[in-house]
Amino acid sequence: MNRQLTVREFLNAAVPWTTRYLDAAATASHANLNCLCVPLRASRPRAHRGVIKYGMASSWTGERVRLRAVEPDDWTAFTRFADDDGRRGSRLDLPRSAESYRAWAQEQAVATCDDDRFQLAVESRAKRELVGTVGSHRTGPRSGWFEFDVMIGTDHRRKGYASEAVVLLMRFMFAERRYHKCLGAIFAHNEASLALTRRLGFTEEGRLREHVFFAGRHHELVMMGMLADEFDQRHAVSAP
Repeated sequence: MNRQLTVREFLNAAVPWTTRYLDAAATASHANLNCLCVPLRASRPRAHRGVIKYGMASSWTGERVRLRAVEPDDWTAFTRFADDDGRRGSRLDLPRSAESYRAWAQEQAVATCDDDRFQLAVESRAKRELVGTVGSHRTGPRSGWFEFDVMIGTDHRRKGYASEAVVLLMRFMFAERRYHKCLGAIFAHNEASLALTRRLGFTEEGRLREHVFFAGRHHELVMMGMLADEFDQRHAVSAP
């Protein structure tokens, strides 16, 4: 039977140096840190057999960003991100109230993982400011694949936040959750996101023609993929 770990339990076990920060944050805000819950599965086979040299001290923190749980107070930033998306001309959704964003952030703050699907906040290290989210959007545990999703607010783009957040996510999913392949589904007109995945080493695996409808017409999706071995060759880091 699987047991759910809280963020505090997992980070204390995997990244001991973060304990002081979590204790300080919990004392200051009485935050609930249950967003990232990691099911313990002993039966899943290890798909990736390469030698992965990942330093656990850098599991959630890179040079520019830190990944953390979504907190209830993050709702104001998510409201701004949604407004940015509306002005950018992407899919049009119904207007949402401030209370709906508060409720969503509260739900995320206490959410548990379901089949390794989760969402994390991306925080800049320089200003300790919420700049976006990254997560595992869909998973196929039996076959060993997961699909990532990343969103960075308009004011924080072109600073390397998205690429570093995706690499941190992939490192965790490959090295700790034993996944074999990462997928990304990107609109064909989203040249910036396609360029990002190609820089990271993703390969275009196919296109779904006229697959998603919004803004009055159908749009094509580009399927990008990277295997664990390919990630290891490009992004492995030496243990301290």
